[in-house]
Amino acid sequence: MKYGIVAFPSKKLQDLANTYRKRYDPHYAKITPHITLKDSFDATEEDIQSVVKQLDGLAAKYAPLNIHALRISSFFPTTNAIYFRIEPTEQLTTFHQVLEEKVPFGESKHVFVPHITIAQKMTDSEHDDIFGQLRMTGVDEKDTIDRIHLLYQLEDGSWTTYETFRLTGAE
Repeated sequence: MKYGIVAFPSKKLQDLANTYRKRYDPHYAKITPHITLKDSFDATEEDIQSVVKQLDGLAAKYAPLNIHALRISSFFPTTNAIYFRIEPTEQLTTFHQVLEEKVPFGESKHVFVPHITIAQKMTDSEHDDIFGQLRMTGVDEKDTIDRIHLLYQLEDGSWTTYETFRLTGAE
């Protein structure tokens, strides 16, 4: 089965992202706006029990994540994805690195760029047009995320929560 580890921002930030995702993201109905903390990976039920133990330990060690979505950016020319860029803090970067070490399933497909996708799978001309419009709109939202989520993928391609972990530590 395919799993992933994400952080969901507040409803306010999700609603803002969804105003764009409804129109520009074909995955809109498959997953809520999120920050991917660990790329999707395949694991057995036995593997997942060990992942859950690791995530319990991390959640007890780390404090809620403070994030700041400061601008709209794009992964062009790699992909035509547009996103809210989350400023990489030392806390967020360290948390991601520790997660990669403690949950050694799958390989990172990309360098860690904290973000919330708002548009993807567009043609080059659609991307250029939409990106230009969205950059003028901009974003400036701060948020505190106090939970991370282990998700699994259903047969229809949508994602649902396997388990939620509350960040209660001091780091």
